[in-house]
Amino acid sequence: MDLIKVVEQAFANEKVASYPKFKAGDTITVTYRIKEGDKERLQKFRGTVIQLRGASANTRTFTVRKVASGVGVERIFPFESPFIESIELNKVGKVRRARIFYLRDLSGKKARIKEKKVAVVKDNE
Repeated sequence: MDLIKVVEQAFANEKVASYPKFKAGDTITVTYRIKEGDKERLQKFRGTVIQLRGASANTRTFTVRKVASGVGVERIFPFESPFIESIELNKVGKVRRARIFYLRDLSGKKARIKEKKVAVVKDNE
């Protein structure tokens, strides 16, 4: 086995493994811990994932875009950030691209992404 892979597995973050699997086009909510002076608070950032990048676990990032008060806001989050409290998958989008930068130029109804119908299986115990 490759020595680099052994070291990456040894330092793998268990919290990252608990994140849901998502891709470009999905709508997610990232709960992020923010420090202001000596106070800490949690802030939720809900938006559309426009790209995932980075090959190794330490360099992986994802970009989330939302429109707030008519202004587009994008935020880049590292997967291994200790400030990410949780990630919640809200909607699964149906897109054909891995990086949907064309969303930046669209507004209104044209900026919508079709929702992929996902079957949810409930256990009857």
